[in-house]
Amino acid sequence: MAWNDSGNGKNPWHRDGGGPTDLDQIVQNWQRRLGKMLGGAGGARSNSGGGGWVLAVLLLIAWCFTGLYRVDQAERGVVQRFGAYTVTTLPGLRWHLPFPIETVDVVNIEEVRDSKFRTEMLTSDEAYVYIDMTVQYRRSDPVKYLFEVEQPETILGDVTESALRGVVGTSTLELLIGERREQIPARTMGEVQQTLEAYGAGITVTSINLEKVDYPPSVQEAVDDTQKALNDARRYQLEAETFANDIVPRARGTKERILQDAEAYRDKVIADAEGQSQRFLALLAEYQRAPRVTRDRLYLEAIEEVYSNSNKILIDSEGSGNLLYLPIDQLINQSSNRAAATETGRSATAPVTSDSQSEADTSRERRERQ
Repeated sequence: MAWNDSGNGKNPWHRDGGGPTDLDQIVQNWQRRLGKMLGGAGGARSNSGGGGWVLAVLLLIAWCFTGLYRVDQAERGVVQRFGAYTVTTLPGLRWHLPFPIETVDVVNIEEVRDSKFRTEMLTSDEAYVYIDMTVQYRRSDPVKYLFEVEQPETILGDVTESALRGVVGTSTLELLIGERREQIPARTMGEVQQTLEAYGAGITVTSINLEKVDYPPSVQEAVDDTQKALNDARRYQLEAETFANDIVPRARGTKERILQDAEAYRDKVIADAEGQSQRFLALLAEYQRAPRVTRDRLYLEAIEEVYSNSNKILIDSEGSGNLLYLPIDQLINQSSNRAAATETGRSATAPVTSDSQSEADTSRERRERQ
């Protein structure tokens, strides 16, 4: 059965026990109550324009509530009145004059943000280097961050690139990849922070992480060849230095030994010359005192020296008028060589030739006949 069917005995526009509900009467009752609260006399009046006034009041209240905002512990609220900075609010529940009179920007001053930075640049020795780094920063001064510069993150990237070019452009590639690699973030961070403070960007750089400093992929093969050549040059240089460190001290030692031998020989020659001159002077003095005796003594000494350094052969020539010459010294040497070979156990020396043997036999026969 339908809800408005007359058969059910109910009318939706009438209450169960009373007359019809008048909407205008309800609105007027609310207007009177609101007028009493506001101190007005509208409770005794009833007209058709009262509903619009109440709506305006409600809208005004709702508009005022739009000025409520909350600031967290890590944030600061920057209030602006018609676009001009007014005040910075601390954490808590705050209220400002609603839009469009005042606006508020809430800035997190403790959040650390990352900014990726990749670039390719030239070093002081005109080498091409690829750099990949991450800049971490936070918005330390919200007022400067919002009002001093436009697009602070873009300014941060430009300042970082400029500072990095200053660091890389004054160093060689070998130093940047080697011993100065760890100095790049610190030097870049110092220059970036100094420039940002001069601009008043309201940004504090907390750290710079250098992820990669290397040759660009397009020139990696050529760089590898160059590095190999440099390594070979260093190796050859070390080998040359090692050879020099070995040969130079030995040459210096040989030089010193030769110098010492020459000095000793010089001293010896000088001493011998001085001794001979002293001996000659002594002989001269003796000769002046006794010439004949001195000559005889010198003659005997000379003969003694000559005979002491030569082989002597004594031959009795009274029994025969023939003077035989035999190579006795050679025979004596051959006998000495054979005896030495026998004692040491070595192989026999070259055998005596037939001519020598026959000559030795002839000499023995002649001695027997004599």
